[in-house]
Parts: sequence; structure tokens; C-alpha cells
Amino acid sequence: MNDQTTTRQLLETYYKGFAEKANWESTIADDFEYIGGDMNNTSPVVGKQAYIEIIKRFSQRFETMKVSQMIVEEDKASVIGNYDFQFPNGFKINGNVSENWTVKNGKLQSLTLYFDTLTFMNNLKP
Repeated sequence: MNDQTTTRQLLETYYKGFAEKANWESTIADDFEYIGGDMNNTSPVVGKQAYIEIIKRFSQRFETMKVSQMIVEEDKASVIGNYDFQFPNGFKINGNVSENWTVKNGKLQSLTLYFDTLTFMNNLKP
């Protein structure tokens, strides 16, 4: 199986589980690196468990998600995820998130997200 096929299969498994909020964790490398949520801080959060904790909180904010676009080149991929967000203040919004991945040794190795963090953070406030 080539890198491109592995990358696509990992992402399909990840996003199927992610949308259902279950059964995506097995695709993540133990030394996973995540950058996102605060683009003023580009230091990665390292570790599978740390990422799982971030996603537990993030999953509370979206009702549905789907992959709008996926481009895979060897061990790298760029995905546009479309999310229906529901915030504690009652505000709802639909938004796209640019999700850039790398794969290593048959696991998702890193993720960098780009999205409108200002709108997101402002709506987390009561």
C-alpha cells in the first residue's frame, strides 16, 4: 500500500469517527503534534492523550461536521472540514476549518488547524 492510500484511509477512518464523536483515536500517533486554536501560539501540543483531551472539549462545540474537500499527496493532506457549531451563549454558526495533516509510520502524526479563532473564542464567553 502506498503512502497516499494509507493517508487517505487513515483520514477516512478519523473523520468518520470524528463526525460520530467516537472511534477515531486509533489513527493518532502516540507522539502526535497539534497546532491550532490559538494561532498566536504556534508551539505544538505533543502527545496523543493531550490531543484527545483537546478534542473532548472541542466536540462539545460542534453538532455536525463533514469533510468538504480532501487533497492527499503522499504522506500529507489538506482537508476542509465544515462544522455546525453551537456555543454556550446560544449562538450557532456554520464554518470551515482548514486542517493540514502529516502521516508517519501508518498513523496520523501531526495536525495544524486554521480557522476564525476570534469568533470562536468570543462565543465561548457567557
